[in-house]
Amino acid sequence: MLLVNLTNETILADHIEVASSFNKRLKGLIGRSSLNHGEALILLPCNSIHTFFMNFPIDILFIDKEMVVLQAIKNIRPFRFSPVIHRSHMVIELPAGRLAATGAGVGHHLQFIFKEAAS
Repeated sequence: MLLVNLTNETILADHIEVASSFNKRLKGLIGRSSLNHGEALILLPCNSIHTFFMNFPIDILFIDKEMVVLQAIKNIRPFRFSPVIHRSHMVIELPAGRLAATGAGVGHHLQFIFKEAAS
C-alpha cells in the first residue's frame, strides 16, 4: 500500500504498518531503532501521540476522516507529547525530514493506494 499526497502528487510512504488496537497504538515505535525512508506507522483512531522511550525523532501528520491533513509537526523528538487535535481520526508517523522532503502540510489531501492498483 502507498500513501500518496494528492495535493502535490508525492509519495509519502510505500511500506505502511497500521496500529489499530490499544496496545499497538500505545507501543507505536517504542523499541525500534529507526523508521526508515518509505516507512510509515498509522495510528487509528488517534488524536495525539507521545514519543516517550523512543530513540529517534519523527514527523507526524494528523488526518481527519476525509484524509485531509489537519496538523503537521516536523522532527518531534523523543520524550515529547503532541498537542491533542480534536478532529483527528488518525496520526501518520513518518521518518524525520519526510514532511520537508515531500512538502506535505496542512490542508493537503492524502490517499492510500494498493500497490497492485498502482502498477
